[in-house]
Amino acid sequence: MNSSRAASKSSPGALALAALGVVYGDIGTSPLYAFREAFHGPHALALDEANVLAALSAFFWALMLIISLKYVWIVLRFDNDGEGGVLALTALAHRHAARAPRVASLVIGAGVFAAALFYGDAIITPAISVLSAMEGISVAAPEFESMIEPITVGILVGLFAIQKHGTSRVGRLFGPVTLLWFATLAVLGLQSIVQTPQVLGALDPNHALRFAVERPAAAFLLLSAVFLALTGGEALYADMGHFGARAVRLAWYGLVCPALLINYFGQGALVLRDPLAAENPFYLLAPDWFVFPLIGLAAAATLIASQATISGAYSMTLQASQLGYLPRVRILHTSDSERGQIYIPSVNWLMLVAVVVLVLEFGSSNALAAAYGIAVSGTMIITSILTAFVALTVTVRLRWPLLAAMVVFLLLEGAFFASNLSKFASGGWFPMALGLGIFIALTTWKSGSGLVAEQRRTIDVPMDGFVRSPQPDVPRVPGTAVYLTSDTSVVPSALFHNLKHYKVMHEQTLFLHVLNEDVPYVADADRLRLTTLAPDIHRLDVHFGFREEPDLPAALRGLDALGIELEPMTTTYFVARSVIVDGLGALKGWRCALFSWMTRQSEGAATYFRLPANQVVELGTQVLL
Repeated sequence: MNSSRAASKSSPGALALAALGVVYGDIGTSPLYAFREAFHGPHALALDEANVLAALSAFFWALMLIISLKYVWIVLRFDNDGEGGVLALTALAHRHAARAPRVASLVIGAGVFAAALFYGDAIITPAISVLSAMEGISVAAPEFESMIEPITVGILVGLFAIQKHGTSRVGRLFGPVTLLWFATLAVLGLQSIVQTPQVLGALDPNHALRFAVERPAAAFLLLSAVFLALTGGEALYADMGHFGARAVRLAWYGLVCPALLINYFGQGALVLRDPLAAENPFYLLAPDWFVFPLIGLAAAATLIASQATISGAYSMTLQASQLGYLPRVRILHTSDSERGQIYIPSVNWLMLVAVVVLVLEFGSSNALAAAYGIAVSGTMIITSILTAFVALTVTVRLRWPLLAAMVVFLLLEGAFFASNLSKFASGGWFPMALGLGIFIALTTWKSGSGLVAEQRRTIDVPMDGFVRSPQPDVPRVPGTAVYLTSDTSVVPSALFHNLKHYKVMHEQTLFLHVLNEDVPYVADADRLRLTTLAPDIHRLDVHFGFREEPDLPAALRGLDALGIELEPMTTTYFVARSVIVDGLGALKGWRCALFSWMTRQSEGAATYFRLPANQVVELGTQVLL
């Protein structure tokens, strides 16, 4: 996928078409199961006209307020150099809170927790989407109902298996296929509305308000079903950087929103005519001859929605690693021309196992719907809080009306979150437990890495003293030594041990420090910052944006412009690897064990920074925590 900078060169119409599959794949498949949950299951409403109009009114105004107004109109304006998503928003908020350490730590904590919850959404979306699409088989051919789970698992295994090949070829079909999907949603819904036009009365918010006043308990439970129609809201914000806010808005207002609403109203009209259709109102909208083609189209649409969340999980993992919340992981690029298309094997196979377990454990989209919603509503609340914080700390037009609107959104999302908590025992515990586990892992890595760096500062040799006191007795060998360091105030442990054991230095020494910035991309002119510390001893700061994958050899080619000659064949890269030992009590025993395990799983610096394997020397050091 291209960045917003590259995307800006394309026409808005072309970008809007491309955005359909990637940005709206998740929310676009919600009609498969969202409306059904209001009238089917343990908390189903009675099927009468008042309840149907109240439910449709709640669906309509929830989409208008949370998606059309909050996300598409307001939140898309709070980008981080063109990039969206909760981690990008967290980085933006952290910049504005830099002068208040306590506030900054709260901002970071909230953003990281939201990112952790995202993984719950990324795992549940493929399971519930594909499973709900395959449940059309029970409508078209009830005798094959027992095959729904095996077929779903087979499709999901195939989907994850092809990830290593990239999505560039299939990705070209995302927009047209999703365009056909939304057109089909609109046509199916429209032909049903024409037969029962009284459902259009649900546009009046009084239906939902009256229902909430007269039956507050039922309205509270209804919110968990309504929220299923909003679960793709975070995705459209996270993916705005690929296409730009204008294209995302054009696609939403021009096609996606009308098609979704028409289909929901069509399903409502159908169940008014035939209450038995509440078993699966989406597929029963279609004429008999079209059910099988509709299953195929739904399968394609759900695979596109699943692909978007899988790719989002890769991107989230990459960003978390670059911001210091995860160890280095193996990242493969699947396209020679599209830098953003990546594949992370460890994340891919862990997600596959989790998704298959979900399908086999829950067995139906109705059961999975109980697990869906808590994680996404929690993320939405955090997005609202961070957006309000940024609006409060920067000069924006209509600041106070904007903050008042965010308060309203927070109240609504708080109600959605509370309603979804009613499904906690039925499966809602899963995404919360998963999010909490990932949050613990992320914060443990950040804390452990900080303690390792702090301990090294106490035992390592200060850089100032080293460069002020050159060691003329140390022999110099030809070539250049590049020492990777995470702390430029001390001598890298690799050099310390090199001098201790081999008692030599190279003719030219570079202390290389990689900095991950709070912006998505760093211009080539700002990539390198060279500081001469002593004759033939330099410190080099290499800057990367959080959406970039570090490539040090490529970055070092810019040294020629700074007056430093780097001969590739005579350059040696020295890296250190830590061995964690529990002994000081700085981390609790279980967290120290977790950090030690994560350290062992971390991808080596040589591979992560794409260093040539035959020019790397790795030295191990033991660290007590």
